[in-house]
Amino acid sequence: MAIMQQRITLTPLKILRGAMNKTVLVKVKENTEFIGRLVMTDPTMNVVLEEATEYKDGGAEVIAKYGRILIRGSQILYICVDYTEAQLRSAST
Repeated sequence: MAIMQQRITLTPLKILRGAMNKTVLVKVKENTEFIGRLVMTDPTMNVVLEEATEYKDGGAEVIAKYGRILIRGSQILYICVDYTEAQLRSAST
């Protein structure tokens, strides 16, 4: 009997979809950051966040709070999908 091994390929879109309903940080090209709960994404990496807060200067200054926002994938520099865990790790050091 031959055992077939399946190679699991992780793509950025799969990782992003795995972060649904988690708190994420989205940094955009304007050098602002949004922190909120990821509720939707699409193949072009557009994201919808709920309970989002917009920050400037690396999180030092709150600019605005939103109920639900859409961020175009073309404007995103990066997304931190384990933002809450990263924040807890940095607080404990």
